[in-house]
Amino acid sequence: MYHNSPIKIFSGSTSRYLAEKIAESYGMELGKVSVQKFSDGEFQPCYEETVRGDFVFIVQSTCAPAENLLELLLLVDAACRASAYKVVAVIPYFGYARQDRKDRPRVSIAAKLVSNLLSAAGVSRIITMDLHADQIQGFFDVPVDHLYASTVFIDYVKNLGLDDIVIASPDTGGTKRANSYSKYLDTPMVICHKTRKAANVVGEMTIIGEVKDKNVILVDDMIDTAGTISTAANLIKKEGARSVRCVATHAILSGPALQRIEECALEEVIVTDSIPLRVQSPKIKVISVADLFAGVIKKVYNNQSISGTFLF
Repeated sequence: MYHNSPIKIFSGSTSRYLAEKIAESYGMELGKVSVQKFSDGEFQPCYEETVRGDFVFIVQSTCAPAENLLELLLLVDAACRASAYKVVAVIPYFGYARQDRKDRPRVSIAAKLVSNLLSAAGVSRIITMDLHADQIQGFFDVPVDHLYASTVFIDYVKNLGLDDIVIASPDTGGTKRANSYSKYLDTPMVICHKTRKAANVVGEMTIIGEVKDKNVILVDDMIDTAGTISTAANLIKKEGARSVRCVATHAILSGPALQRIEECALEEVIVTDSIPLRVQSPKIKVISVADLFAGVIKKVYNNQSISGTFLF
């Protein structure tokens, strides 16, 4: 250990449920934070204990609404102004990651802007999981520890005891992720090729590969409106698959997502608790990533390598 600064783990409002599990897994109490709210909607987070000279970890996913991101920025700023030794933002779900490039004229690159805001607030390091695009790590000028939910998903898939497994990517953008699962599990892979009519609206979809009489597992980083995943599942089942399941890290589940999941061919949807689950369904199974984050926090605090955390 190269420092003797005490460690403290705090949480923003939206990720408190997960931060409590992370702190428990680490073997410590979650730090005390209060949020003063003004009548006009403005709010002010405050640490209810000293952080002077401490190694501070702040757990907060930046899912909607945008206040979650603002609260994280204010917590980072407050810790820096209170003379914390280092401030690490633990962001299980990094919002605005889908805006990682100019995909049409006159739009912002929000993922880069968010990274700039976090740096301006004074963050020392970022710990996040399953970014929508790996290159977002390069948007930061501070170290980024990019974790993968495959660490918890793989064990679940193995314990299903299925034979004739095929890994499927619901779109061409996820082929690298699906290929990693396919190599690790030593199974074939198929790709669903889609066209989009507009954001969150799937046009046509075709399957590249063989799924007949196979147990297919779709792999994705997030489920938003579930349009892509439900269309892919129905098409795969129509092509003769024995069963279709999905593993997806971030369960955004907005709009018609629940209805689509309930009505489509998916037998099971396995997600993490990176985002508070907004809807409930017998099909949705949640696996906690608290132990994963607690282990990485411990290694970061002790200046140890985290590469052993990754399966692939």
